[in-house]
Amino acid sequence: MRFETSAVPAISRRTCLIGLAAVALAAPAQARSAGFERWVAAFRPRALARGISEATYDRVMSAVTPDTSVYAAVRAQPEFTELMWQYINRRCSDWRVITGKERAKEYAPLLGRIEANYGVDRYILLGLWGMESSYGDVIVNRKYMRPVIPALAALAYGEPRRRRYWEAELLNALTIVDRGWAQPNTMIGSWAGAMGHTQWMPEVWLHMGVDFDRDGRINPFGKPDDALAGTAHYLAVRGRYRRGEIWGCEVMLPEGGEHLANGRGWRTYAQWHASGLRRADGAAFARLDDRTRLWVPVAGGPAFLIGQNFYAVRSYNPSMSYTLALCHLGDLIRGGPPFHRQFPGGERVPTLAEVKEIQRRLNERGFKTDGVDGRTGSDTLRAVLAFEKKVGMTPADGYAGLKVLARLRQPD
Repeated sequence: MRFETSAVPAISRRTCLIGLAAVALAAPAQARSAGFERWVAAFRPRALARGISEATYDRVMSAVTPDTSVYAAVRAQPEFTELMWQYINRRCSDWRVITGKERAKEYAPLLGRIEANYGVDRYILLGLWGMESSYGDVIVNRKYMRPVIPALAALAYGEPRRRRYWEAELLNALTIVDRGWAQPNTMIGSWAGAMGHTQWMPEVWLHMGVDFDRDGRINPFGKPDDALAGTAHYLAVRGRYRRGEIWGCEVMLPEGGEHLANGRGWRTYAQWHASGLRRADGAAFARLDDRTRLWVPVAGGPAFLIGQNFYAVRSYNPSMSYTLALCHLGDLIRGGPPFHRQFPGGERVPTLAEVKEIQRRLNERGFKTDGVDGRTGSDTLRAVLAFEKKVGMTPADGYAGLKVLARLRQPD
């Protein structure tokens, strides 16, 4: 579960964690200041009171150089502004759907066991796995990951906003080391400390993690067993996920029915059906007594009935756009259709081949995308944005979509 809500760029999959230690040791070279030395000494009693051994604290914290580059990350403003349809299209990309279907087959026995144990739909887990780490790719890419203890130490020491939160997460990370679940140089993650296949913060690792492969420790890295099972445990316990209930569905409203989204609260599918709502895919509502709310994210766009399991997913990252994209990605991996009604001004998701063509043409024009792989990470977005500005496209938003492809196909 990430602290920050920006999306992790999609990157190419690796089949193992070769190079993990090298990534973990790649923190920025910085000096320990006298002020940080004093803070480490002053923080020590709190760690010992928490139950962390003197040997662990002294071994880890005496070797930590604070990763002060995280201060810029805390204060950074989003580089790109995305409309909801762009946000969803990027996260429900052709690559993520294709790869998600491959992972569904590859890990079918594991997903089946987790589904049986915790009641969480396997396709929700696949959507979350794809959203959080591109099915594990992000945890082996030194461009996006960093050692989390130097990052958390810097935040606990020098970031006044949410300092108590950062201090607590540093203590959680030290407890994980003290229990022997991980070594400091293998705990790599985002600038905020989120780690592994499903991007756990240390608190989630410590309190919601599950030793699902029964190897004697809880591990969000390596095999996805513990990460996926622990995440299902989180959704079931903290999100109050309901076994057998869908997250919701896209619906078609009766004429003038958008007003139904205002002030109606929770109603059963049967009650919504009586008000004239129908599933957009033409199927009948199942489990008519399940309760949902009507949500129209953008006026004139698709409408959704969203239930408790939508909010269970939202507990993992408190963003409605994130939750809708994740649930939709899961449905697409399952074999479901795109949204039946398009968002105003939206366009369809570009195919994998089309994204590769965008990247290839950008590189040919000197706008570097860090590869031609069909995935729109931050390098591709920056290349698109630079191209849009150069040729005078408006709005210049960095979205690698069909309009950009059409312009790239035109001669210089």
